[in-house]
Amino acid sequence: MFSTLQYSAATLALIASIGLGAGAVTAAGDDDGHHHGGDMRMAGVPGHADEATRSIEIAMHDNYYEPETIDAKAGETILFVITNHGSVVHEFNIGTAAMHTAHQEEMAMMVDHGVIEIDRINHDMMDKDMGGGHVMSHDDPNSALLAPGESAEVIWKFTEARPLEFACNIPGHYESGMMGDITVTP
Repeated sequence: MFSTLQYSAATLALIASIGLGAGAVTAAGDDDGHHHGGDMRMAGVPGHADEATRSIEIAMHDNYYEPETIDAKAGETILFVITNHGSVVHEFNIGTAAMHTAHQEEMAMMVDHGVIEIDRINHDMMDKDMGGGHVMSHDDPNSALLAPGESAEVIWKFTEARPLEFACNIPGHYESGMMGDITVTP
């Protein structure tokens, strides 16, 4: 239905606001290869499969997640198995509210540059200069960017008790409610 069309950030926001969905992404870009406008360690650190104490399946739909909330303990490593059941591109991204706010600007840039299309990820565009040497390789360990029908795993260690969120930061998705709370207790 949307296969090769590209949409502006405003169009994706409109689509999301009327409930048809839009897309999401996992982006990279700071000098250390990470994004979110801040130190990713605020949200935890990449985990290793042999450290995971449990697995949580995350289903992404157009524009919500199942489950809608996650509970974790400080020091716990969780294997997230994420599947995009929606009809458009979506992202699963672990971070603070401030990290998501910063990342949303990068996601809008990705849409504007044709990296994210409504129902597909243009992988050939990810390594192109988006300006000032900034590329969107989307290989951060705290997130997964998935086209419809795709699955991925994120292994994450929650290092301290603090409020976190998981979210889709494609324009309009977070604003339409595609986010959930992660409660990390001591």
